[in-house]
Amino acid sequence: MRKLALPDEILLSIQQPARYIGGEVNMCVKDPKDVAIRFAMCFPDVYEIGMSHLGMQILYDMFNRRDDVWCERVFSPWTDLDKVMRECRIPLFALESQDPVKEFDFLGITIQYEMCYTNILQILDLSGIPFHSDERGDHDPIVIGGGPCAYNPEPLAPFFDLFYIGEGETQYDAIFDLYKDIRSRGGSREEFLKAAAKLPGIYVPSFYDVAYLEDGTIASFVPNQDGIPGRIKKELVVDPDDAPYIENPIVPFIKVTQDRVVLEIQRGCIRGCRFCQAGNIYRPLREHSLEYLKKYAYQMLKSTGHEEISLSSLSSSDYSQLKELVTFLMEEFHGKGVNISLPSLRIDAFSLDVMSKVQDVKKSSLTFAPEAGTQRLRDVINKGLTEEAILNGAAKAFRGGWNRVKLYFMLGLPTETKEDMEGIALLAEKVAETFYDEVPKEKRSGKVQVAASSSFFVPKPFTPFQWAKMCTREEFLQRAYTVKDKFKEMKNRKSLKYSYHDADVTILEGVLARGDRKIAAVVEEAYRKGALYDSWTEHFKNEIWMQAFEACQVSIDFYTTRERKLDETFPWDFIDAGVAKEFLKREWQNAIRESVTPNCRQRCSGCGARDFGGGVCFENQN
Repeated sequence: MRKLALPDEILLSIQQPARYIGGEVNMCVKDPKDVAIRFAMCFPDVYEIGMSHLGMQILYDMFNRRDDVWCERVFSPWTDLDKVMRECRIPLFALESQDPVKEFDFLGITIQYEMCYTNILQILDLSGIPFHSDERGDHDPIVIGGGPCAYNPEPLAPFFDLFYIGEGETQYDAIFDLYKDIRSRGGSREEFLKAAAKLPGIYVPSFYDVAYLEDGTIASFVPNQDGIPGRIKKELVVDPDDAPYIENPIVPFIKVTQDRVVLEIQRGCIRGCRFCQAGNIYRPLREHSLEYLKKYAYQMLKSTGHEEISLSSLSSSDYSQLKELVTFLMEEFHGKGVNISLPSLRIDAFSLDVMSKVQDVKKSSLTFAPEAGTQRLRDVINKGLTEEAILNGAAKAFRGGWNRVKLYFMLGLPTETKEDMEGIALLAEKVAETFYDEVPKEKRSGKVQVAASSSFFVPKPFTPFQWAKMCTREEFLQRAYTVKDKFKEMKNRKSLKYSYHDADVTILEGVLARGDRKIAAVVEEAYRKGALYDSWTEHFKNEIWMQAFEACQVSIDFYTTRERKLDETFPWDFIDAGVAKEFLKREWQNAIRESVTPNCRQRCSGCGARDFGGGVCFENQN
């Protein structure tokens, strides 16, 4: 019988004890005596969120294929167990073995979202691992960070021994082999970090020094060790079919956010939306072959018993063999109770035809992401979506039986005017009118429901908008009120619903997204004052963060509303993400001119991703 880290009386006193016991279907179990490396794979959020993260599942499966590595999972304990663990001095443990994280060789943390930064410190704290890299000894795990937020690692730099920049499938074998070799010779932590820093894609923050100008911007960022690269290029899987995928996904005991098999059909995106970080850092677009996807779809459904498969990508409609893949899935699993989920679709005739076959039209709502209320502003952000296309898609959907539509927008985008803001309400009204124009009274199953929501714009590294200033909290809210007031004027207002994001969270996200090393002290101070689960509305305490900024004498406006010069050195400029800074500058200037850039399949824009030697950059070439 498996030992458990938590006794029954604790498990019976907390919410969802299944978050902490492991033992799920397809969980990997090994004997610690048979492996050379133990790796704790951590997602710094609650189990239900972490178990829905595809990248973590891919690496878990890949690491455990090695006989000499045992990869286990760790998640943030929810607030109820967090309290108990501190009171009872129970160290944080991994789900598979229930052993303390501090006993592992590596603690790998997926950094998916800026608002999880205090949860990272919770993980270290409960594990008994010193917060700062320079305070750790040879018996502490090597703390390694990866994921999209690692493209600006500086706000977390003191807390990590190293960061892995890019896609995880390429360098981990080299990391493990290097670690085994150095440890077998009795080598130290410092020796391993110095050797690892010379591997492609690896950034060791302690080996780099930052100097600042009087105005607070960066004067220089240079290595302080011999043989360490001054610039770190992201790791990328050139041909995705060469990389292993998940054969036996873990099946949780409890319902998680993505309670289904997830099949990644491609990486990257051709669209070039100027606000989108993922669309830039995952360039170039690379597709899986149809045979690869057929194989893994069948294998995963068979090994899990799941009744739904989701086709995952940044823009599923751009997968060149989508029709063939969907047809295969529908024919292969017809009558077997398997549903197909198609997120990130551009709503066109084919998509609607497919969705009507794989979804219960009466239960589902369609999602459009116009992002901006007017065509002018959609051109500024290079959205590549016209009002005509939105209304045509809505008309086809309404004729096909849908009567619920979700519309996603952003407020506070560069060059935004009052007309752009009010355009959100006007576009929602036009969608509602389309329903009444297209569907005869006798065929309507109730009223149309159009739910519009707006998040607030946050400039991100490695996007053309990395130079953009943010709005203040008050400006964001005023813009939301402008939109809300316009909705009240609409003729079909009873069919329309409008909501908007939390402005305080947005401001903090903006600071963390473009922060430098000075922000690390603020994160630590906020955590010590009680900040935790900041991405959860009910737990976010803005006053704690404001006190932390004040205590650390750090200006919020410096990171948010300040105008940035084109030649400013950014905290993340030492990373080569595959998109050249000159390209991003051109796109920033195109945005100001309201000039549209064609997508990658229409014309190459010379972003720099071609240097990787694969993907969409080389399609249709002999």
